[in-house]
Amino acid sequence: MKLATIRTADGATRAVRVEGETLVDLGLADLGELLARPDWAEHAARTEGPAVESAGYAPVVPRPGKIICVGLNYRNHILEMGRELPQYPTLFAKYPEALVGAYDEIRLPPESEEVDWEAELAIVIGRTVRRAGEADAAAAIAGFAVLNDVTMRDWQYRSPMWLQGKTWEGSTPFGPYLVTPDELDGGSRPSLTLTGSVDGEVVQQADTSDLVFDPVALVRYISTILTLSPGDVIASGTPGGVGHARKPARYLADGSVLATEITGLGRSEVKAVAEPVA
Repeated sequence: MKLATIRTADGATRAVRVEGETLVDLGLADLGELLARPDWAEHAARTEGPAVESAGYAPVVPRPGKIICVGLNYRNHILEMGRELPQYPTLFAKYPEALVGAYDEIRLPPESEEVDWEAELAIVIGRTVRRAGEADAAAAIAGFAVLNDVTMRDWQYRSPMWLQGKTWEGSTPFGPYLVTPDELDGGSRPSLTLTGSVDGEVVQQADTSDLVFDPVALVRYISTILTLSPGDVIASGTPGGVGHARKPARYLADGSVLATEITGLGRSEVKAVAEPVA
């Protein structure tokens, strides 16, 4: 299934099943509310609600309880950043205020001059797990979506802790929709190609086979630390080709169009807009 949270003309949001050009109303406000149901998959599959008109895609899960991000998880990106392959995942957090829809604008804050792109595969959790084994970790994955972990590099590297460069408000496109593992080659360890482009130029392209820690391994590792709950999101890391590693470095500018596409998961395309100086 393809599932999404859409905005409606009255300013509300709705959880929908995407069937080609038709959006089937699932009777719930968003995918966070859907995934909180133990029977979410059955409800999403069997519901025959009315078709609804979309006023745009909201973030797949508008307000996840947790957004856990993984740094340095593609071999080619690790090498371009001059680091060794990690023994354990590098984790940091992002907050819901950072999320925008797949076709919204992203904000370029006046405080940063080094806004970079990071195309990523997002993992969305569909059941509660703690200290998950292999089978439970795979079963906990509700599906996958497109995400771009837009990063303010000058703030990221102000200190050894990355969070302050990673969670700027209105910076992170997430969507357009979630695709369940049964729709993808490889299931919970899908074989997918990520492509990121800026103003029509491909700047990132890689296959998920280059991941150091795959989605199931990430769910196992993170659920050892804390309980993962329905609607939580794991951003699984970015491949090589980021602007910061280029010589000379390259960053997003006012008017830049950032597109992120993953085979089978759709495409987001957002325009970068400079925020006015207060």
